[in-house]
Amino acid sequence: MAGRRWSADDSLLATRGHPVPPTDQVPDADAALVDGEAPPSARVRLDRDRIVAAAIDFIDAEGLPNLTMRRLGERLGVEAMALYRYVPGKEDLLDAVVESLVMSMADDEDVLSEPSGGWQDFLQRLAHGVRRVALQHPKVFPLIASRPPEAPWLRPPLRSIDWVELFLDGLISEGFSDDAAVAGYRAFSSFLLGHLLLEVASHGADVGPLDVIDDGSPNYADLSEAPTVKRLRAALSEDHAAVEFEEALENLLERMALLRGGN
Repeated sequence: MAGRRWSADDSLLATRGHPVPPTDQVPDADAALVDGEAPPSARVRLDRDRIVAAAIDFIDAEGLPNLTMRRLGERLGVEAMALYRYVPGKEDLLDAVVESLVMSMADDEDVLSEPSGGWQDFLQRLAHGVRRVALQHPKVFPLIASRPPEAPWLRPPLRSIDWVELFLDGLISEGFSDDAAVAGYRAFSSFLLGHLLLEVASHGADVGPLDVIDDGSPNYADLSEAPTVKRLRAALSEDHAAVEFEEALENLLERMALLRGGN
C-alpha cells in the first residue's frame, strides 16, 4: 500500500500538537457522494463543468422546478455560496446546462458536421441526435425550448450559433438557396421542437400546459358526446412515438426536397 501524501493541513495539525488522523479515518468526499452522504465541503473539488453536470443529474432525478442553488450545493456536499465562485447564479447555471446539452451532440458519433452522405442523411442523423439528448434528459429538455438563446432570433432546439451555421452551410453546399436553407431550418426546428416536447412530456417533463398529456393513470373524462374517441380510446393511448418521429421526419425531408427543387 502506498503511503499517504503529507499535506499542509497535516503540518498545521502537527505543529499544534494534534495527532494526524490515519488515512482510513479521513472522509472520502467522492465515496460519500456515491453513498448519497454529504461530504465535507473542504474536501470537495469543484469546477464549472462538475457543477453543470451535477445540475443536469439533479434535474434528471428531481425535476427542474426543484432545482435551487442550495439543494444543488447539498448534492455536491458544499454550501450554496461555494457554487457562486464558478456560476454567478441560477440563471447562468441554466444557460450552461442548455449549452452543455446542445454541444454534447458534437460527441455523438452518428451526428455529422457536414452532409458527406447527402443532405437527407445529414438531417436524419442530426434529428436523431437531438432526440437522443431529449430522451436521455427528458426533464432537462424543456429548458432548451425556453431558455433565451445567444441570438434571440434562433429557434430551439438548435439554439447554438455553431449548430445553426453547420445546418445552413450543409444545406447550401447541397444545392439549397439561402432562402430555401432558412425555410428548411425553420421547418426542421419546428418539427423537432413540437414532436420532442410532446414526447418528453410523456416521460414526466414539466412543460407547462403539456403536462395534461395522459400518463396512463385512470381518468373519468366524459366521452358520451364523443363516441368515436370513446371507441378508439385504446388505440389513441398507444405509444407510437418512434414510428411517428420517423414518418414525420420523412415527410419533412420530402417537403424540403420540393423547396430545393423550386430554387
